[in-house]
Amino acid sequence: MEFFSFLLFFFLSIFHLSQAQQTYLDNQQLDCYNNVSFTKGYICNGPKKSCNSYLTFRSTPLYDSPISIAYFLSSNPSIIAQINDIPDVYIKIPENTQIIVPVTCSCSGKFYQHNTSYTLKDDSENYYTLANNTYQGLSTCQALIDQNKYDSRNLSVDLKLLVPLRCACPTRNQTNSGVKFLLTYLPVWEDTVSQIGVMFGVDAGSINEANGLSYDSVIYPFTPLLVPLKREPTKIRPSTDAPVSPGPTTTIVRVEKTKSSNKRVIFIAAGTGAGLLLLALSGFLVWFLCLRSQPCKPVLLPEVNKRVAVPEENPGSVSSQGVRNGNIESLTLYKFEELQKATGFFSEAHRIKGSVYRGAINGDTAAIKRMRGDVSNEINILKQINHSHVIRLSGFCVHEGNTYLVYEFAENGSLREWLHEKKYSSTSSCLGWRKRIQIAYEVADGLNYLHSHAYTNPPFIHKDLKSSNILLDGNFRAKIANFGLARTVENLDEGGLQMTKHVVGTHGYMAPEYLENGVVTQKLDVFTFGVVMLELLSGREAASGDEKRGEMLLSASIEQALEGENVREKLIGFFDPSLRHDYPLDLAFSMAQLAKNCVAHDLNSRPTMPEVFLYLSKILSSSLDWDP
Repeated sequence: MEFFSFLLFFFLSIFHLSQAQQTYLDNQQLDCYNNVSFTKGYICNGPKKSCNSYLTFRSTPLYDSPISIAYFLSSNPSIIAQINDIPDVYIKIPENTQIIVPVTCSCSGKFYQHNTSYTLKDDSENYYTLANNTYQGLSTCQALIDQNKYDSRNLSVDLKLLVPLRCACPTRNQTNSGVKFLLTYLPVWEDTVSQIGVMFGVDAGSINEANGLSYDSVIYPFTPLLVPLKREPTKIRPSTDAPVSPGPTTTIVRVEKTKSSNKRVIFIAAGTGAGLLLLALSGFLVWFLCLRSQPCKPVLLPEVNKRVAVPEENPGSVSSQGVRNGNIESLTLYKFEELQKATGFFSEAHRIKGSVYRGAINGDTAAIKRMRGDVSNEINILKQINHSHVIRLSGFCVHEGNTYLVYEFAENGSLREWLHEKKYSSTSSCLGWRKRIQIAYEVADGLNYLHSHAYTNPPFIHKDLKSSNILLDGNFRAKIANFGLARTVENLDEGGLQMTKHVVGTHGYMAPEYLENGVVTQKLDVFTFGVVMLELLSGREAASGDEKRGEMLLSASIEQALEGENVREKLIGFFDPSLRHDYPLDLAFSMAQLAKNCVAHDLNSRPTMPEVFLYLSKILSSSLDWDP
């Protein structure tokens, strides 16, 4: 009799699972090297091979507006704002707010998925951290390993990865019962299936059925659940705001790692309900979980996982992309006769501009700059720096009161020459959109390196960033130059604020707090970089005007373009005419908004360079995918 009951229970379970939409992950995604097929995606088992679907995402300090979330998850910022009742795509969302994100879900082989892309920014990132931390469980390391060609144990910075996000289309049975959409929801510690049902206005039973669960199943935090919807979703209201219907609830299990061992300690919140059957099932559940509380087999992760991974959401973890490998080379002390020979005795034929000459030293082209006075500050700073987007100083020479600095040669001159001096004004040589956003990204990369305590100790403030101090090599790669005004940041833990009475800089680039009160912080470089971005967007000078119109600062003109009515028309008028409207308007709009934030009058309202760098990386990634 007992054996018959067992068989009946078994066949009923199998029948229930056969009616389910998909198989629940059940924490299988934590073992990156298991051979369980359902960890790679939801099975493509619906009548439609492509459909509209929805994801949930919790806002972070890096992805805290509809437009930044849209770029991150390859969605539509306007629809994100509309669904979540947000007035504007640029409005910041409080951290850890649940956001509904619309996506297109399609069959890729045997699995449903929505594709986005991600460029690795730090050597601590890997498939495991990317799936479970960066994308909050919307993907799995198994799916990433399966759909990317890079070996999981040999990932490196700058690799661009395909990220398949978990989504699904309704089955025929679900469609017949009125289900139109499936939403991928990520539970947290306190969630139960009943509460999730109340949150979306659906029956808890339909959620259980869609995921192959029973009413007493265990669900895990940050492990996706499919929620069947009969209408388009609206802004998520906290489930605590609405009454939860009584009755049995699927339980959520909390899994934690102790500091002293790899054991998993499990705490369970008992489901509510009444009746002898429920008590019996509760007894069985307690027995089951006691077994699970025994020491677990360690999850086999890539070797890189043994490092301490910094969450991608932390702006301080942003890695500079252009750090050169190897030790910083010592500077060469050149003889004056060597430099005379290299430059044809500093002839006009070798003059680049002003006191800068082109020379050939040991077969390599170099830029040799003659300077008067004490230049030890620039030498001492540049000899510590080793970054592909900061000009490299190879050596120097002191002769008769002059110092000759020998730099790497930038064949394409300064950014200012391309934007303002019209030396290269033909259509074929105009800086296009992709080149401009690439230059902005690389300058941000260099500044992020200078500002980071992890790379330069102490960190530096450039203080004189402008388009004439950004040089372009033969491949149009940007190099930050001229460190004559640069200084170190002291007392960084106390805010890095310094005061000076000696205010020196270029009109149109100097931040208000520096110009008015001599306040020096890293936000000074953020302001000047914002002006450079505006130059790239508009093709205009940092300060311009005449006697009739008066002077107009570029940092002030962007506010006029982005405020009031007819923003689209005003912004198109603000952009450089030489671009000939050959740019993605939404991305240009994003860059303009970022530049506006950088030139905010209040230094505390400006983003940090790591934040700027990450935001530009998304704009650049989208620009590279843009089809003119």
